[in-house]
Amino acid sequence: MGVYLSTPKTEKFSEDGENDRLRYGLSSMQGWRATMEDAHAAYPDLDSSSSFFGVYDGHGGKVVAKFCSKYLHLQVLKNEEYLAGDTGTSVQKAFFRMDEMMLGQRGWRELAVLGDKINKFSGMIEGLIWSPRGSDANGRIDDWAHEDGPHSDFSGPTSGCTACVAVVRNNQLVVANAGDSRCVISRKGQAYNLSRDHKPDLDAERERILKAGGFIHAGRVNGSLNLTRAIGDMEFKQNKFLPAEKQIVTANPDINIVELCEDDDFIVLACDGVWDCMSSQQLVDFIHNQLKEENKLSVVCERVLDRCLAPSTAGGEGCDNMTMILVQFKRTATSSTSVEDSTPLKTSTEDPPILKDTETHPRVEGHPPPSEAPEIENGDTKPE
Repeated sequence: MGVYLSTPKTEKFSEDGENDRLRYGLSSMQGWRATMEDAHAAYPDLDSSSSFFGVYDGHGGKVVAKFCSKYLHLQVLKNEEYLAGDTGTSVQKAFFRMDEMMLGQRGWRELAVLGDKINKFSGMIEGLIWSPRGSDANGRIDDWAHEDGPHSDFSGPTSGCTACVAVVRNNQLVVANAGDSRCVISRKGQAYNLSRDHKPDLDAERERILKAGGFIHAGRVNGSLNLTRAIGDMEFKQNKFLPAEKQIVTANPDINIVELCEDDDFIVLACDGVWDCMSSQQLVDFIHNQLKEENKLSVVCERVLDRCLAPSTAGGEGCDNMTMILVQFKRTATSSTSVEDSTPLKTSTEDPPILKDTETHPRVEGHPPPSEAPEIENGDTKPE
């Protein structure tokens, strides 16, 4: 059946965890697709003050999504900006760094190990032959050193992935998104989008694509890719006269920073396989209803995936890989922060609301400040 199976794979990978600040559950399912190309990361204790959650929706293969799930959160911790308290800029740099790390012999080998069995064997063999070496300007050993080898000129993967990540650091929530996965927060039962889906019909995306020498045909970038920002997809990032953030497709994420308050119930991160089937408010309502009778968050996620799964491939929606992470904040009796003195949220009856950044980020060397998400306007209109 082409990209679809004759019957869906409904087996799920599910997981739960918690610390003293939050608890989470997640679930992923291959569904009707012939292969599973989603990946995720969930680290409630990234360090002593932070939790990290991310969903990565692969296209053209699984390796870039798996690469990001393995390395992106680690890169966030390594950046000087993170140590200085600037989580947003650190996450932005980590997104760009993923593209850089997938180049050359080392990049090829790491992707090969994460790929199919034949490539995995080749990558392991080359890893034994071509040992990494090098150091930085201060003489310290580089943890991503240059490798010589038969793939030294590797220009990066032609496949790619979306990336939507959330970092909870003390009382601050930082969301970074590139692509059409999405993060939503429930505040007193109202859904607010913390990310924007990057599609070719957005004016800013179209303008960048055309200026970089690309085109849009049938709603797709250069007639092939139906989203405008992603990690990987290096064939769309070959204009040597433009910086990374101005390429036809860019890994540059929108950064959104929100101060959490007592009225915040939970956040949801999910790939478009879920959002194609449910609006932000519909999903928030569904979760609230499920939590009345089910305490295990991974089970709630599983029920969402089952609800979204299409009965057949005739319609298209509900036939994609699906991954969802649900993060619930624990109430603290000593906290006096409320919705009145938290990030203000506007409401109307039009498009899904998007929380505006609450901080101005300094310029990242070699890259512009993190992209600003548009100001919140409203939540999804609930179905009649």
